[in-house]
Amino acid sequence: MARVKLISRFFEIQDSHLLPIYEASGGYASARRVVTENWPADKIISTVKASNLRGLGGAGFPTGMKWSFVPKDHPGPRYLVVNADESEPGTFKDRQILLNAPHLLLEGAIIAALSFGAEDAYIYVRGEYYEPVRIMEAALEDAEHAGYIGRNIFGSGRTLRFHLHRGAGAYICGEETALLSSLEGFKGWPKLKPPFPAVKGLFGKPTIINNVETLSYVPIVIEKGPEYFAGLGIERNGGARLFGVSGHVKRPGVYELPLGTPMKELIYEHCGGLHQDRKLKAVIPGGSSCPVLTPEEAETVNLDFDSLAKIGSMLGSGGLIVMDDRTDLVRVLHRICKFYSYESCGQCTPCREGTGWITRIMTRIVEGHGTSQDLDDLVDIAQMIMGNTICPLGDAAAMPVISFLTKFRAEFEKAVKPSKKSLMSEPVGA
Repeated sequence: MARVKLISRFFEIQDSHLLPIYEASGGYASARRVVTENWPADKIISTVKASNLRGLGGAGFPTGMKWSFVPKDHPGPRYLVVNADESEPGTFKDRQILLNAPHLLLEGAIIAALSFGAEDAYIYVRGEYYEPVRIMEAALEDAEHAGYIGRNIFGSGRTLRFHLHRGAGAYICGEETALLSSLEGFKGWPKLKPPFPAVKGLFGKPTIINNVETLSYVPIVIEKGPEYFAGLGIERNGGARLFGVSGHVKRPGVYELPLGTPMKELIYEHCGGLHQDRKLKAVIPGGSSCPVLTPEEAETVNLDFDSLAKIGSMLGSGGLIVMDDRTDLVRVLHRICKFYSYESCGQCTPCREGTGWITRIMTRIVEGHGTSQDLDDLVDIAQMIMGNTICPLGDAAAMPVISFLTKFRAEFEKAVKPSKKSLMSEPVGA
């Protein structure tokens, strides 16, 4: 499939982050139309539903359906939260939007807020994103001065205030309930669901949390129509999305492609194939938490939520990490395990203790002291973490372990010594 340029067209326009440049390309026309034509909330939601736009932060939940969950009869305030806490290893597409198309994001947020009556929107940005924060602050100031946000937006009498909040470098705050805890001034700990944020979220009020990329497609859906957008993709996977490709490819970067594009096409055509024309060894398809793919899987699967789910992986955040035949997968998994152990918030015992245990075993293997029993123990520990934590970080730590050891067992066997001794009885603090 050919590349599309809906969001990514702004990546090629000089100073596209500036309001006059964005307006010259038709910017804020969709939001103006929705406001001045006084679209009812149901019309906005049904339009987005018809587009088959799904959440592009990782979960892939239908966007319009998510908006419809806000109780219509709730008397108090409602909030929109923009999740710009892009911290998943291998993921960097939202950063490009913040840098090059901040007004596109704001326009999408305006439309989203109108769909369920929010008057306050919070943009939660990853703490390390210094330049994106600077650009977004300027965009907010310019948009308010132009009358697009703040009081009396587009002369309608409506109010929509925006608040920019910088995170403090905690990966866990990318999880939506932990993000809300952080916004409220508390430790970034996830919360049990239900109740879901759409019913009881920020400050105990109905709240919708959307990813940067998801909201950035909303003005395009309004402009071009839901049928056009849905037609770009495949059934249940509407439109396009940004794929951030890193690793051993000739042309790493961010590529915008219709959902349903073959992964093989992205790697070998758009990215130019592997560096030095080496052989493909493995691909992590949607950020480091997604189960790894073998070369055969990567070269036959399509890039959409359902196709990857069918083979036991996920599209996730769209961050592909491509690895050639020189890659030491034992060390790759070790690094992934260290990350999730470090970033665990510590609230849930299976995650807090299990990720540390896994990391200690992987360290032992990398240092040449591992045994074959360690490999079985790693899988057992990961399976004990799966599904037993409040938030998905436990699963994110466990899935790579299970998939690497299942699909590339022979490579891990070469890194350890034979042993019949089980280390499952190892003390937790060992």
